[in-house]
Amino acid sequence: MKIREIKELLDAEVVCGEDALETDVHSACGSDMMSDVLAYVKDQAVLLTGLVNSQVIRTAAMMDMVCVVFVRSKVPTPEMIELAEESSIALLASGKRMYEACGTLYYHGLGGAKHE
Repeated sequence: MKIREIKELLDAEVVCGEDALETDVHSACGSDMMSDVLAYVKDQAVLLTGLVNSQVIRTAAMMDMVCVVFVRSKVPTPEMIELAEESSIALLASGKRMYEACGTLYYHGLGGAKHE
């Protein structure tokens, strides 16, 4: 799935990373706890979260994610946008709630990591 399709499915606004919309992604995760993302998430390209602080961008960069989707109409700060641009991470903002956003993407074929 391309980031452009995520944008359309979630009726999201592109906050930054317009040039990354044609990037293919194959998995996603949803969490507001960055410690869980660091501990349990592997091989995820997209993070869905309602947490708005710079740690989200730092975590996504550490995990080699290419896109962060802010749910529940959350808006990243200018500092977060700058960090995302420096890390080449696309930021999207959607009014959908986490459950609906994750379910929509899963229904349309974007899965999570395979369990071993």
